Amino acid sequence: MGSDFTIDQKRYLEGFVSGAKAVQITRGAAPAGAPAAAAEPTGPDAASLKAMARFEAEGKKLSPEEKGKREELGLDAYPRMRTAAHEGVFPKGPDVLRWKYHGLFHVAPAQDSFMCRLRIPNGILTHWQFRGVADIASAHGGNYTDVTTRANLQIREIPATDGIAVLEKLVDLGLTAKGSGADNIRNVTGTPTAGIDPQELLDTRPLAKEWHHYILNNRDMYGLPRKFNVAFDGAGTIGALEDTNDIGFQAVEVKDGFGVAPGIWLRLALGGITGHKDFARDTGIVVRPDEASDVAAAIVRAFIDTGDRTDRKKARLKYVLDAMGFDGFLTLVEKKLGRPFTRLPAEAVAPRAEADRLAHLGVHAQKQPGLNYIGVGLPVGRMSVEQMHGLADIAARLGDGDIRLTVWQNLLISGVADADVAQACTAITALGLSTQATPLQAGLVACTGSKGCRFAAADTKGTARAILAHCEERLDLDGPVNIHVTGCHNSCAQHYIGDIGLIGARVAINDDGDTVDGYHLFVGGGFGADAAIARELYRDVKAEDAPAVVERLLKSWLAHREEGEAFAHFTRRMDPDALKALAEVA
Repeated sequence: MGSDFTIDQKRYLEGFVSGAKAVQITRGAAPAGAPAAAAEPTGPDAASLKAMARFEAEGKKLSPEEKGKREELGLDAYPRMRTAAHEGVFPKGPDVLRWKYHGLFHVAPAQDSFMCRLRIPNGILTHWQFRGVADIASAHGGNYTDVTTRANLQIREIPATDGIAVLEKLVDLGLTAKGSGADNIRNVTGTPTAGIDPQELLDTRPLAKEWHHYILNNRDMYGLPRKFNVAFDGAGTIGALEDTNDIGFQAVEVKDGFGVAPGIWLRLALGGITGHKDFARDTGIVVRPDEASDVAAAIVRAFIDTGDRTDRKKARLKYVLDAMGFDGFLTLVEKKLGRPFTRLPAEAVAPRAEADRLAHLGVHAQKQPGLNYIGVGLPVGRMSVEQMHGLADIAARLGDGDIRLTVWQNLLISGVADADVAQACTAITALGLSTQATPLQAGLVACTGSKGCRFAAADTKGTARAILAHCEERLDLDGPVNIHVTGCHNSCAQHYIGDIGLIGARVAINDDGDTVDGYHLFVGGGFGADAAIARELYRDVKAEDAPAVVERLLKSWLAHREEGEAFAHFTRRMDPDALKALAEVA
């Protein structure tokens, strides 16, 4: 294109041409003035293109995101991304979504920069990869990284010129960011203590890695209408929160006498999306571990065919299941799979051991004699580059060399010999980090918040730190309490499953329309065997008042609970008005 065009004009024309090509692909090229001949889409994008066309044939309007994907799928935008990096410009319009297919998020206006989100199957990486990510964050980012609630890492404050350099350096480390954002299958999570857990039924690492590579190497896995989450839980000491995922594979022991080989299978749960107040539900189906990727792929392909392409708020698997019913959807999945599922009654499955809500912090014995893992607390998931270098050194010198990220926004150093535990803990403390499993620190989760995300209504990480500092010096808790602080209704911090959940809101402070950071506060959430959706207790709590409100709630629990009663159970049995009344006098 000629030099007389601006960058934005060039992109508009490129998008127009790309859209014209997409129309030719879906309709078939036709002579000027002649009606377009219908042509069946072919190739790996065919299923998603057919789904888009079906909605339009029904007289419905595709969402702008779907139109953008049809014009040019984000996977194909890499050459233009390189040009944009050379010119030092950020994406605009549909390109904002397209860049996310490669793991680059333009997070303006919160930060006029990129955030890069990685893909780390099962959340496990080597000490040298961990150090390499730190070096990338130092050279191209804000000198820190964040651990996410999908046991992943994010690098922030990346200039427009440096996004491609970050992506390519990650590949040099044996890592990738491909498909970590936009309408894709997100980071594959698994049990953090996989392979070292005395309690586990199944090592989830091979399953997570196989599914991870399946996604990367099958283009049709990128044709989804919205994002998709998959987790493998091996029934270990630290839970993977698999029931909050679209697909949750749960390791179970199948008993003898039910027509299938007894042993360890995976129970299939579907439809988790706690931001929309739903957990994954047991389907009654069990899957052999070696067929998990095939089953997951068939489910994803069925979702590509049926997911909503017109309403982004309803374009998740939950709403397909609501519309079709579990039986209807699973019948379609069986057709994709090419064989029937194995279904068993609940009594065929032995009870699973419960996860320990404090086991992701502190020193714990591994199933390998004489070895331990150490859970390291990271304040709301953030680490400086210097701390990352120090942790990598500890893992290499005193551990087995692995760094294991958890959904609780912290990490584990595994393979530490009994004789080296004290030295490792001292070195961790010297980095300004802790290995102590205090009840509040163990359960404190916060999303990025308004300082790094354009959707957030409040500084969640700042509020979470304030709650921890305020309450730990005033309360002596004898049991875990999970506090989840999220910035918006995307609920990245999953506020609905917290004992106490806070979601960001702008709170009016006068009649002139001025607002400050604030929250709506929920109580009584849970997960796993205690799964429950929290209910709203307070609206429009100013951020500066949130620590004191949380303190009063916890004090009222300590003063009025029944013997051994957990906080969530206490709040569930109390009438909201009565609970607020108790908190006011606490």
